[in-house]
Amino acid sequence: MNRIRPETLTLPEDASGTLPRVGRPMHAVVAGGGLAGAAAATILAERGVSVVWVEKEPFLGGRVASWEDRLASDVPFQMERGFHAFFRQYYNLRALMRRVDPELSSLKPMEDYPVLAPGGRSQSFRDLPRSTPLNIVELTRRTPALTLGDLRRVNVRGAVPMLAFDPEATYRKHDDRSADEYLDSLRFPSEARQLLFDVFAHSFFNPEKEMSAAELLMMFHFYFTGNPEGLVFDVLDKPFATALWDPLRQHLEARGVEVRLACAVDRLEATEGRRRWRIVTDDGPIDTDMVVLGLSVPALKGVVSRSPDLDDPGFRATIGSLGVTRPFAVWRLWLDRPTSSDRHPFVGTTALGLLDNISLYHLLEDESARWADEHGGAVVELHAYAVPEGWDEERVREELLAGLHSFYPETAEATVVEERFLMRRDCPAFAPGSHASRPGVTTPFRRLALAGDFVRLPVPSALMERAVISGMVAANHLLAPEGVAPEPIRVVPRRGLFAPWLS
Repeated sequence: MNRIRPETLTLPEDASGTLPRVGRPMHAVVAGGGLAGAAAATILAERGVSVVWVEKEPFLGGRVASWEDRLASDVPFQMERGFHAFFRQYYNLRALMRRVDPELSSLKPMEDYPVLAPGGRSQSFRDLPRSTPLNIVELTRRTPALTLGDLRRVNVRGAVPMLAFDPEATYRKHDDRSADEYLDSLRFPSEARQLLFDVFAHSFFNPEKEMSAAELLMMFHFYFTGNPEGLVFDVLDKPFATALWDPLRQHLEARGVEVRLACAVDRLEATEGRRRWRIVTDDGPIDTDMVVLGLSVPALKGVVSRSPDLDDPGFRATIGSLGVTRPFAVWRLWLDRPTSSDRHPFVGTTALGLLDNISLYHLLEDESARWADEHGGAVVELHAYAVPEGWDEERVREELLAGLHSFYPETAEATVVEERFLMRRDCPAFAPGSHASRPGVTTPFRRLALAGDFVRLPVPSALMERAVISGMVAANHLLAPEGVAPEPIRVVPRRGLFAPWLS
């Protein structure tokens, strides 16, 4: 039995300083107001660097943002880009949140993360063992669509890589094939595959046919076979701005960080013999010693294309190779009647069109709960993680609503009092064969680092946690020449149970 234990690392490995703060005045610009930028700005400011943090939107948060909107009744509310699960192995995200909420009191534990399929089939991840392979045995035992006969037909040898993740070997062996091809090779029955794998793969916004098998194997290790904390997660009980971004902004401004919102970066210019940088923004130029670009893939590609001084051919090719995956849709509905009392706050869904999950916001956030109590209704959010090319908003709405009515029939007679629909396309793609060309945190340029959930990291991580780790590693990298103590990075085990024998 593998007793999984997290590891604490120094990343990058040469960031071995001991000073608590920089020993001379230094300035940094952090571009991008999401989690990657927040992590970088926090570490730099705490080590004594004077930081300007810029964000093109009029609010912080990136893909984890919330912003004020108003219902037709003129009641204000916070709209978001969709539900986010705060998994318990998100050690570094939680460390960032503890800066403003030491007890993590804004996180509410979920009891389960069920997956629903047509015909009343469901899969529960509640109370799974936290040791491998006991967690796999128990999950297999409780999967309703997986019989003993099915198990005899499964390609067990092909499934071994799920237990043998290695940061180098897995990508070398499996990055060139698609996740769909790999899952096909396992020969799981279709119903079991839908319940066990399809929802999981879709959660990273990349459809299986367009996603690297190595990336899927890494995420399977990060969330399940190498995860000491179990698959169930926590959620914020308040909107993101209230629980996280407003307090974090206050925390950073108290440490001298200048936050500039509605301020987009146009380009970078190297100055003083390439020893410093000038960041050209909507608000004018900013001269600085160091830069972290914690931007989305489209924004980063735009900045690099407009910056002739970022003239390393390999760097430009690497950034140019980045892509975004298919659009994702978020549809929030205010209904005039409640959902059934036995519904879970969050469920994944499979095998019923575009619908990938249903979130009952009146069971998650205090703001929605107040509205539901006052109106005797419900606040429901529907997600489609990877909308096919060519689908317009009307078609997406029809598909999502049909899925909701099928899984939660009591909503079919409800009147939609209010709604908000978003469809965005800015999540990174992890296409087969893309890992080798994916940029890391470091760049060929002095005191310029990248951060974001698209960067290549030497540790297993994904989504919000990957963004935070990248921001912390970027700050550590920039501080290393000054001999400043790095921020420790806590991660799940970097290698799987069988990796020592199969890598």
